[in-house]
Amino acid sequence: MSTDKISFLLNWHATPYHLPIFLAQSKGYFAEQGVKVAILEPNDPSDVTEMIGSGKVDMGAKAMVHTPAIGSFEAPTDTSSDAKALMDEPITGVVYLEGSGVTSDFQSLRGKRIGYVGEFGKVQIDELTKHYGMLPVDYTAVRVGMNVSGCIINGTIDAGIGLENVQCVELEEWCKEQGRPISDVKMLRIDELAELGCCFYIANEDFLAREPEKVASFMKAVKKAADFLQASPVEAWKEFCAFKKTMNTPLNAKIFERSFIYMSKDLRNVDRDWQKVVGYCKRLEILDGEFKPNYTNEFLSWTFEPELQDPVQNQVLVVRPFMFHSTQFPLTEFHDPQALAQKDVSVHGGILAGKPAFVALTA
Repeated sequence: MSTDKISFLLNWHATPYHLPIFLAQSKGYFAEQGVKVAILEPNDPSDVTEMIGSGKVDMGAKAMVHTPAIGSFEAPTDTSSDAKALMDEPITGVVYLEGSGVTSDFQSLRGKRIGYVGEFGKVQIDELTKHYGMLPVDYTAVRVGMNVSGCIINGTIDAGIGLENVQCVELEEWCKEQGRPISDVKMLRIDELAELGCCFYIANEDFLAREPEKVASFMKAVKKAADFLQASPVEAWKEFCAFKKTMNTPLNAKIFERSFIYMSKDLRNVDRDWQKVVGYCKRLEILDGEFKPNYTNEFLSWTFEPELQDPVQNQVLVVRPFMFHSTQFPLTEFHDPQALAQKDVSVHGGILAGKPAFVALTA
C-alpha cells in the first residue's frame, strides 16, 4: 500500500528540542505547504540512520556525525544527504555523578563502565579513549539506548555519553529529589575533541532526487515553526505541550529552557562544521580520503543569519550576561563559559522565566 505522506523518523523519543517539527504539524504549516507528514519515534536511536539510509523512511533527524557515516557504517545499502539544521551543537560529554569514582581527569574512566546510545557510539568511545592513551580493555562500554540517565542513577554504568541540555537536566532533577546539590552532576566535555556536530534534518538520497518539491515544502513549514519559536518561545512551548501531552512536565520545561539557546534560526548547514565532522569520520577510518561532505542548502529559500565571527568567542558571549548571577557555580569551576551560562539557567530559569534570549556575535 503506497502513501503520499512524508515519513519522518525522530532521532529520539519526542523531546523538547523537536518542537519545530511538531509545531509545523499542529499549526498547519505542513498543510499550508501541501505536504502530509507522519512523525515517527524510534525505540532504538540506531534505527534512524539505517532506516533512512536504506530508503524505508524518507526523512528524519540525527546528529551531524551520523550522516556521512551512513553509507559506510550503519546502512550500507544506500546513502543519505543532509538537508538543514534543527539544532546548533549542544554541549556533549561524558556525564557522571560526584562520588562515582569519575573525576575531571579523563584517565579516571579506566576500569569504569561507560554507557553509550547506539552502535556508532561504541566507535566514538573507543576513539576518544584512545586519544587519552587507553585501550578498549581499560574500560567497559555498555549499550544503554535512550536510558543513559536512568542507568547512571541505578548504577548500571558509572558514566555515559550525554547532552548538557537533556541528560544533565534529568540528573539534576533526580539530585533535587534525593536532597543532593545539582552541582553533583558533572560532565567531561568531549564535543570539541570528537567534533560530533549538531542535530540535523536528513533525507534518503533517492527521496531527495525523486521528491525535491516535497522536501522544499517540508523545510519551509519547519522554518515557519522555527520563526514562531524564536518570536514567541513561551507560546510555542505551551502549544507544543497542548499538542504533545507527554511534554507537559516540569522536567521537559527545564529541558526546553536549556535547549532554546541551541535552536537553529535559519536551519542552514555550515561548511566549516561539515569539514570538521568529515575529518573526524576519516580519523575513525569509516570514510575514505575521497569522501566529500554530503549536505545541501539548496532547499532553503530564505536569507541566512550572519555567520559567527568566531565560535569560541561566541561561547564567551553566551556566559557574559550571566557571569555574576550564580554563586552556586563560580566561574573558576568551569573551563567552558557556555556551560556556566547553562548552569545559570538551571538555577535561575531561562526563557520560560522571562530571561532574555542570547544574541550571538556575528560577522
